[in-house]
Amino acid sequence: MGCWRGPSTILACLLLLHPLPSPACPIACRCSSGNVDCREHALCEVPQSLATNTSTLWLGYNFITVLGPRSFPALPALLLLSLPHNRLQLIHSQALVGLGALQELDLSDNHLTTLTPETFLPLTSLAKLNLGSNRLGELEPGVLRALPQLRVLLLQDNPWVCSCGILPLWRWLSHNREKVQEKSLLLCRAPEQLNKYPIMAFGNESFRQCQETSLSAQHYITFFIIGPFSFMASIFFCTFMGSITVVYHNLRREPRFWRRP
Repeated sequence: MGCWRGPSTILACLLLLHPLPSPACPIACRCSSGNVDCREHALCEVPQSLATNTSTLWLGYNFITVLGPRSFPALPALLLLSLPHNRLQLIHSQALVGLGALQELDLSDNHLTTLTPETFLPLTSLAKLNLGSNRLGELEPGVLRALPQLRVLLLQDNPWVCSCGILPLWRWLSHNREKVQEKSLLLCRAPEQLNKYPIMAFGNESFRQCQETSLSAQHYITFFIIGPFSFMASIFFCTFMGSITVVYHNLRREPRFWRRP
């Protein structure tokens, strides 16, 4: 009788005996101890009901076309994100915010044509990036500079355009050969005369004619201001010189009329 304290005590005991409910698993996924597998479920977007302790997330073989701003909930423990064989065409610059612990990202076999450095800035811990089998013609140099911990990079089977625009990527590849896997599969697609030519086979002399100087906004403003003034000055100078020439010729003809018979 001394232990009886009414219904509230019984309820408390029942709560202690019953385990707390685990975070909900997305309906189209299979979850187990931090691993969330959502492959092959015709998903068009990233599930939002993901537990914060998710460490691996498999989203391959779905129909995701766009990763918009903050496409993922806060996942501070996520280490691996796999998105191959979707239809990704665009990744927003704020799409990967909240994934600072991510170490491996697989974006292979998608429809990506361009990437911005801002997209990868939140991924300060990323060590492996797979961009193979996309539609990339070139890669901005800032994209790779935004990944200080990158150790493995896959870029094979992309339609690389081997013009001056690929110079920054070629330089990065030349200085980080040990990080690039499948180097023999980095082939030019354009121009036609360089089709299937290995990018890594280029040398410094191949880019001798490429001008790397870029003009800032101040340069363009200066040209915009100076241009009209120089044009007007050239017109004034030409008019002035033409007038002098006409006057000179008239002065040479005048003595004939003033000559006495």
